[in-house]
Amino acid sequence: MAELRYNPLLDDWTMVSADRSKRPDMPKDYCPFDPGSGKVPDVYDVLKYDNDFPILSQNPPEPDKIGSELYKTDYSYGKCDVILYSPDHYASLHELDVNHIVKLVNLWEERFIELSKDEKIVYVFPFENRGKEVGTTMPHPHGQIYGYSKMPLRLRLELENAKNYKEENGKCVFCQMNEDEKAFGERVVYENEHFIAYVPFFSEYPYGVYISAKEHINNFTDFDEGMKISFAQILKDLTGGFDTLFNREFPYMMCIYQNPVNSEKYSDSKDYYHFHVKFFPPLRGENSIKWNASSETGAWVHGNPRRVEETAGELREAITRYKDVK
Repeated sequence: MAELRYNPLLDDWTMVSADRSKRPDMPKDYCPFDPGSGKVPDVYDVLKYDNDFPILSQNPPEPDKIGSELYKTDYSYGKCDVILYSPDHYASLHELDVNHIVKLVNLWEERFIELSKDEKIVYVFPFENRGKEVGTTMPHPHGQIYGYSKMPLRLRLELENAKNYKEENGKCVFCQMNEDEKAFGERVVYENEHFIAYVPFFSEYPYGVYISAKEHINNFTDFDEGMKISFAQILKDLTGGFDTLFNREFPYMMCIYQNPVNSEKYSDSKDYYHFHVKFFPPLRGENSIKWNASSETGAWVHGNPRRVEETAGELREAITRYKDVK
């Protein structure tokens, strides 16, 4: 059973799948993503792998007939890719060389193009969950891509506010954020020719870095070769800085945001939405978790326990140490 269930309080949809509870615990001496497992090629650099337990599929089952006029159900239509970063089971993203990470960027681009061809998919969302603190059960370096058939609520809010800002101010809000953060300086942790990374003024997480394209671009297909190299470099140095910060594997959720696809409602989103990456790292200290509790979960009112300008400085210094050692 897999289906979407409508939440009338939020005008949103919940993905429901009983099959995902059947995912097995892998033996400690076996990983399906390792060469020789029989599940992946014996030789690869980066690889798209079809999720064995997808919560969304392009051939979804019939939804359960248990809804009502209020409680609607719909097909769990979409796509779930697993993106393998490396055949090395123990590699971290920052341990891969820049040319290897460029291959990953190319694969993200290829999947964006391919998934966009499915007219039922309206948003292509690459992401990575890293570390047991965010629920990762498979340590092999990998991320995922979800192709959604319903526009996620957070994206709808961001798109609406970004459009309103453009109409009122004649400018992309992300471009303005880049300018404000660059001018202030203290929250910028890294930049190169094509990208800038900062812990934004309003960050709800102490080390919640955004990577934003300096140019107003929308998705991976807008990258030229120089931008791909710059993006690979900033991913490498930022994640290396994360691990250097507390001298431990640094957990995070990394989410990559691009413009919607196949959506008449958001057909003009290229004018006001902007390619960027958000990191949601749960640590507020070396061994201290910034939990999402009642206010964050029940009211969506976030509280950051650290001053952003202070944590940005700590991370900026950690990135410098990482690059010096490297």
